[in-house]
Amino acid sequence: MNKVRTLILGGGMSGLSCAYHLNQNGENNYLLLERSDEPGGLSRSIKQDGFVFDHTGHLLHLRNPYTLKLIPDLLGDNLVMNQRRAWIYSHNAYTRYPYQANLYGLPKKVIEECLKGLIEAQLNAPSPYPLPKGRGPSPAFSLQGEGGRRPDEGKLPESLKSWVLRTFGKGFDKHFFSPYNEKLWTVSADVLTAEWVAPFVPKPSIEEVINGAFSDQTKKFGYNASFYYPKEGGIQALAFAFAKGLPHIRLNTAVTALDLARKEALLSTGEMLSYDILVNTIPLCRFMDFAKGLESDLAALRPLMRWSGVYDINLGVKRPRISDKHWIYFPEKKYRFYRVGFPMNFSTHMTPPGCSSMYVEIGYRPDEAFDEKRAWKDAMKGLLECGLLKSESEIVTQNLIKIPVAYVTYDRNRTALTKRILDNLEAQKIYSIGRFGGWKYSYMEEAILEGKAAAEKIMGQ
Repeated sequence: MNKVRTLILGGGMSGLSCAYHLNQNGENNYLLLERSDEPGGLSRSIKQDGFVFDHTGHLLHLRNPYTLKLIPDLLGDNLVMNQRRAWIYSHNAYTRYPYQANLYGLPKKVIEECLKGLIEAQLNAPSPYPLPKGRGPSPAFSLQGEGGRRPDEGKLPESLKSWVLRTFGKGFDKHFFSPYNEKLWTVSADVLTAEWVAPFVPKPSIEEVINGAFSDQTKKFGYNASFYYPKEGGIQALAFAFAKGLPHIRLNTAVTALDLARKEALLSTGEMLSYDILVNTIPLCRFMDFAKGLESDLAALRPLMRWSGVYDINLGVKRPRISDKHWIYFPEKKYRFYRVGFPMNFSTHMTPPGCSSMYVEIGYRPDEAFDEKRAWKDAMKGLLECGLLKSESEIVTQNLIKIPVAYVTYDRNRTALTKRILDNLEAQKIYSIGRFGGWKYSYMEEAILEGKAAAEKIMGQ
C-alpha cells in the first residue's frame, strides 16, 4: 500500500491552490486526486465549434493583496480586467444592478411600492443613532440590517424574508428579492437565512435609493464592481496555470471509500492509499456519504444538509453583440431561468468572429424530477420573449451541463451543523475547504486563499 503525507480530494480552485502552495514551499509529499480528465473542478471550460464556454459564470473578484499579485503572476498577459455591466430585466425594462439602488426605468407603480415599503421599513426600524428628545430621525441614516441575526432573536438566524422586509421593505421584496432568490436557491425566502448576505447584497443609503429611483445612477455598488478574467482559454486557463509544474496530480481518479480511523482511501482504480493529513474540497455531503468512521452524531447530521443544482444551457449564436452586458438577472416567474450571462463580453476570444455566446442558468432541487426537454423549451421561450434571441435558428452550437451540487442552502440548520462537522474533521487532521468542502456560498478568491491557508497549516505540523 502506498502512502502520502497529504491527500487532496478534488482539483478545483481550493485543491489546486493547496497543492500549489505546498509545492511552492518545498513540500512534495502530497497527492491531488481529480476524478475528471482535466484540472479545474467546476472552474472548467469547454471548447466547441470555435466557442469557449465555462460551467456557468466564474469570474475573479480580487481584493486581497496576495491574490492581486498571485493571479497576474500566474496568468501573465493572459488576463483582462472588466468593469461590471450587470442588469436586471423585469416589467419589460432593463435596470442597473443592484435593484435596490436602481429603480429608474421601472413602471411608476413599482417605484412607488418600493419606496413606500422602504419608508415603512425604516420608520419601524430602531434608529442607528441616539436622538435627542423631540427630534425625528436623522436624514443621514443608512439602511438597517447587516444580515444574520436580529438583536432580539438571540441565537436564531433571521430568515432572508425577514431581513429583506426590515431592510428594504415590502416592495423590494415583492418585485425582486423573494422571487429572484427563490429561483436561485429553489426554496422559499422564509426557509433561507440571511447569514450569507453581508458580502453579497449591497446596502445603499436612503439617499442613493432615492437618487436611483429618479435618475440613471451609474455609481457602482457591491464586491463585484470589477472582475478579472483570462483573455484566452476561459476560466480553466487559471486552473491550468495552477496545475502547471505540479508533479503530484492524478486525473481520472477518485476516492470511493474512506476509512477515517485507519487513514486509508480506496481509489476508483482499485488501489488502497494511506495518508496522514487529508484535504477535502469535494461537496461535503458526498464526502460524508463515503467516509467510514464518522461519529454517530455527525453521521446523523447528513440528512439535514440541503443544496440545489444548476442546469446550465450554453449557446453559441450566429449574430454579433446580442447584448452589451456581462450578465442579466431575471426575477420574474414567467422566466424559468434566473440569470443569463454573455462570455463574449468577458473576453473577445470566447467566440468566432461575428458571433455571440450566452449561458442560461436554471436552478433545480436534487430531489425533484427534472425534465431537461421542458427546461430547454422554457429557456428558448424566455430568450425569445425578452428579445435576446430573434429566432432559434440563430443558435449554431449548444451544450447542456447539469451541476448537481451548485448552491448550499442556508437554512436554519446549515451554520450549526457545518461548524460541528468541520471542527470534528479538523481535529482529525482533515481540512474541508472551499465552496463545497466548506459547505458555504463563496467566491473564487476565497477558495484560493483557503487552499493557501490549508497548505500553511500542513507545513506547520
